[in-house]
Amino acid sequence: MLAGLEGLDHVVVTVRDLDAAAAQWRALGFTLSPRGTHSAHLGTANHTIMFGSDYVELLGVLADTALSAPSREFLARRGDGIERAAFTTRDAAAGVAALQARGIEASGPVEFSRPVELPDGRRGTAAFSVFHWPPAQRPADLRLFACQHHSRDTVWIAALQSHANTATGIVRLEIVTPRPADAAAQLAGLIDTAAEAIADGARVRTAPGRGELVFLTADAFRARHASLRDARLADAGAAAWVCRVADLDAAARCAAPHGSRSAGTVTVAADRANGVALVFEAA
Repeated sequence: MLAGLEGLDHVVVTVRDLDAAAAQWRALGFTLSPRGTHSAHLGTANHTIMFGSDYVELLGVLADTALSAPSREFLARRGDGIERAAFTTRDAAAGVAALQARGIEASGPVEFSRPVELPDGRRGTAAFSVFHWPPAQRPADLRLFACQHHSRDTVWIAALQSHANTATGIVRLEIVTPRPADAAAQLAGLIDTAAEAIADGARVRTAPGRGELVFLTADAFRARHASLRDARLADAGAAAWVCRVADLDAAARCAAPHGSRSAGTVTVAADRANGVALVFEAA
């Protein structure tokens, strides 16, 4: 793994209507952080869904800025869905230097923050430094960046990590592409790790205990998920988030009436989760 990277940090679900998206994910049994507004140069706001070592970010665009342009382009082209995957970095500046030394034109670090409402009524600040891989280096249409957390205590708040659906973390992203092996190899080269062939596609593991990225053809994706066999899929792009849960019965109750249950999983179609097929998987 590229020096300083520590695995999958979070997944960004970009949405047109942040308030409506928050309501939809709460209805699926997730605890969301209060709405946070990023520094003005980002032009975005978010809610987070926090787990022990990773999280999902619901992101909405508030203003047309240079830094929000890729998200606006994604929404115009694809609609709501998983736009980006972020890796944890211990040192964003060092990460940029390491990539540039390998001939990869990374950009950043970009510094920003957002106010945080703490459980005891106080207000804090969550501060970050991020860097981005080049926009053209987008395996299967998934943008990549890395995030250095300067204030983990205002992001990983214990009260936000308890979910009615018993979710505990990201198992994997499932990404559709006509050429899974090529996309996995591209991602592996960008983060300096190995891609692996699997029975129905290819995968890249990011770190022990962190989510992995699995690349599948559209046919292989549908074969994995019986309830999604009629799903409309982009030619390339992240199609599903597989979420680990402690109690599948609790997840099924939260997903009702839209969840489809099979052995070991409950699946919610993408039209009920802002363009993301959501798969609850028993731990």
